[in-house]
Amino acid sequence: MHILAVGLHYRTAPVELREKFALSASDLPEALRELKETTSVLECVIVSTCNRTELFLVVDRKKMCGNYIRSYLEQRFGVSREEFNPHLFFLEEEEAVKHLFRVACGLDSMVIGETQILGQVRNAFLCAQAEKTTGTLFNMLFKQAVTLAKRARTETSIADNPVSVSYAAVELGRRFFGSFAGKRVLIIGAGKMGELTAKHLHSGGAAELVVMNRTYEKAEELALRFGGQAVPFALLSEELAAADIVISSTGSSETVLAKRDVEAILPGRAGRPLFLIDIAVPRDLDPQIAELPGVHLSNIDDLESIVESNLEERRKAASRIEEIIEEEHGLFAHWLKTLGVGPVIHALQEKSSRIHEDTMDSLMKKLPHLSDRDKTVIHRLTKSIVNQMLRDPIIRVKELAGEDNGSEAVEQFVKLFALEEWVKGAAEPEHATQPEPELALEVSRNEPEPLASRMVTA
Repeated sequence: MHILAVGLHYRTAPVELREKFALSASDLPEALRELKETTSVLECVIVSTCNRTELFLVVDRKKMCGNYIRSYLEQRFGVSREEFNPHLFFLEEEEAVKHLFRVACGLDSMVIGETQILGQVRNAFLCAQAEKTTGTLFNMLFKQAVTLAKRARTETSIADNPVSVSYAAVELGRRFFGSFAGKRVLIIGAGKMGELTAKHLHSGGAAELVVMNRTYEKAEELALRFGGQAVPFALLSEELAAADIVISSTGSSETVLAKRDVEAILPGRAGRPLFLIDIAVPRDLDPQIAELPGVHLSNIDDLESIVESNLEERRKAASRIEEIIEEEHGLFAHWLKTLGVGPVIHALQEKSSRIHEDTMDSLMKKLPHLSDRDKTVIHRLTKSIVNQMLRDPIIRVKELAGEDNGSEAVEQFVKLFALEEWVKGAAEPEHATQPEPELALEVSRNEPEPLASRMVTA
């Protein structure tokens, strides 16, 4: 089995390509089921955000699956491989695991250390569990990724001085106008990004804050929280004419504002500049809007320069997190190496128990005069002897399994104790696809157990 990470993100692909691969929450379950049915794929999780669409995979044939995955991407998203191939990244084994850890910690985000990605990774995993596309490996790996991200935020200052795409968008508007004093700001979209944008605008002193959403109740709820005003979506043209700054972050798959929509309101603005920021993927605002006089349009890719000036302290914390990632990867690699020793230990215990029980049955037949108390004492003592004899071999085979030649050592152990038939009967299915209920519960509570205790019980 092999662990892979395949996809596109903001470093490898421009926004106009990434938006073609964006997956809504409603589309994700079907996409997971189709991916799981792809040849060679044993487990899968899809992480899709405004900055990335990434497939995390457990496959049985690493050399062949590249073609199968590209075919899946072509069919699922309707984009030819000639178009996306130059932008597709493909990570294997150790690099794929470390990439997931870095993504969960926010080290691979446009805004380093942003915390929203942790929830997105967690939700992607829980969705995959619900669709039964994860198994033994990813149930452990994604649980560890969530734990690691929480540890990184606890042990470092990576989450201090909040910066995010929404924060960068607000900062860009501040730099353009100098301040928000006397400026009317229109937020289109009342989702998570809209909420974060409103929060940063409110903290930045925006006096006139207008919120607009397809569902008016959501707009009203958000506006009330930050002292703003909710406006029906039908009044978009009027609000566009009155606004100084427009920040759009809807989940629409279609353009919210076309060039003609903005062009129509320009005569009534008397030359006042209009600053529009599109932080949605797919984009809400027609790129041709930037051609209009007095109108300035920025999209999510333009925010990277703004982000840079806010990240020095987070970069310092990131170096410490990289050390934590190396440590956690070592623990996962060790767990992966010892994964196959569980059925062997179980087989040894089953065989020893069978021998013990058969011996006790024979002994009781030969000594029928023994009292119940005598039988109990003999059973307890002989069982203790068996357990003590097994203790050291079990400890040693666990140690050997974690070494470079671990698989060979385990094979020799099986031969030494003549466990071949017992292992076949005791081994769990090589690839369980049923989610572990307690795992989903821990992750959804956002309180996974410490990694150290997991490795002891694994």
